[in-house]
Amino acid sequence: MVMTERIERVTFEALGPMSLDEIIDVRAPEEYAIDHITGALNLPVLQDEERVRVGTLHRQLGPFDARKTGAGLVSANISRHFETHFHAKEKSYRPVIYCWRGGQRSRSLATVLGEVGWRPVVLEGGYKAYRRHVIETIGTAPSFRWVVLNGLTGAGKTLVLRAIAARGGQVLDLEGLANHKGSLFGGDLENPQPSQKRFESRIRDVMVTFERERVVFVEAESPKIGHVNIPAPLWHTMRDAPVTEIDASVEARAAYLCGDYASWIGDPERILETLQRLAPFHGAARIEQWTALCREQRWRPLIESLLTEHYDKRYGAAGSGHYHAPQRTYALESHDDAVIGACAEWLLASSEDIRQ
Repeated sequence: MVMTERIERVTFEALGPMSLDEIIDVRAPEEYAIDHITGALNLPVLQDEERVRVGTLHRQLGPFDARKTGAGLVSANISRHFETHFHAKEKSYRPVIYCWRGGQRSRSLATVLGEVGWRPVVLEGGYKAYRRHVIETIGTAPSFRWVVLNGLTGAGKTLVLRAIAARGGQVLDLEGLANHKGSLFGGDLENPQPSQKRFESRIRDVMVTFERERVVFVEAESPKIGHVNIPAPLWHTMRDAPVTEIDASVEARAAYLCGDYASWIGDPERILETLQRLAPFHGAARIEQWTALCREQRWRPLIESLLTEHYDKRYGAAGSGHYHAPQRTYALESHDDAVIGACAEWLLASSEDIRQ
């Protein structure tokens, strides 16, 4: 930690032990939306269109004209933040500030805060340093002990993961972090998927809580969940991990999916549109059969047919796909809380001894 121009700088790794009031991301809203340090507040010193304007001036007229214009824009934005966010802060207030590289945008706000009498800290290297930390953290995946829960679509793997987490087990819920159930019907209209970088930051946030001496449970996934990719170090580690199969009858799976996909069932037109995306894999007669079931709102027969004729034939759990054959299987009679809970407790009690 060094002092430069009366501004204290600190590395991301050193932030943990420090007593800081909040994290401020001064980048433009578009940059912040793509990814940011979890918990950071966005107080941009340049708005999206202003950042573009300054960058254009830098390319066309040079750095002096860009800085001259940028200084006025930055000053106006900081003034607004003082009238709102900083107005009620106490004298002891101490934030950490970051921008893209920990350069001019961070210094601009930190300098003004320092002149007031606060003691701001600038993140050395800015977001880029944090991003390196995210990549490095995910790269430690092979050092953990993983157990992959595999099984046919609708078997209840996600329910079991959540029950394990509720009982104190270590869980990486990739579908939850990706806001996607991992199938053509898996999108959530109310909660859109994060960007790739934001997805990776969410993974990082969970992984830093893991203890290496304890097993981590994760659901078997394809390398892509919706439009985000599982980072390569984690994906390869999952593929090499021991597998436990969660099994359930097609009737039980269909009953569970009817509830889990309730938002889809309330939007038949969305289902009809999605069914057309299965046309490359099935004949016209099969697509027409599913279309008719959808129009008649016969959801259980539709889901059972989709399971047996599409998903079960493409996403098996017997080691023929991306993952190893399961070392053991747990059969769920239903997806009731008590049944799911018993499965979770069995996994927690027995997985410490599973062959790695």
